[in-house]
Amino acid sequence: MNFTKLHHIAIICSNYEVSKHFYVNILGLKIIEETYRKARDSYKLDLAIDEHTQIELFSFPNSPQRPSYPEACGLRHLAFSVDNVEKTKEYLETQGITVESIRVDPLTEKKFTFFPDPDDLPIEIYEI
Repeated sequence: MNFTKLHHIAIICSNYEVSKHFYVNILGLKIIEETYRKARDSYKLDLAIDEHTQIELFSFPNSPQRPSYPEACGLRHLAFSVDNVEKTKEYLETQGITVESIRVDPLTEKKFTFFPDPDDLPIEIYEI
């Protein structure tokens, strides 16, 4: 087996239009393809993070809530690399997003912080 790169991260949202706006208009991810699946009453939105990695944003009627934040088994958080954590934090706050205080990773000495998506999925920005 030879893993070469991460292909996608799948996220189920509770309100498709709100999450689509968040990931496309606020975070700036580009739409690859949007599909409505009538048999499942479900949307699937493929969003490009870079030329190799994407987010698959799903909507399903009556999906259960995330059991805890963020210590539930499964995906703990999603992390994006940024050039400047302070500028990214300032931008997100101008969009009405609550961002935690900036911290420094004691192992790498890099700056990082967290903010929630519309369903409280923790998203990290990590300075490269």
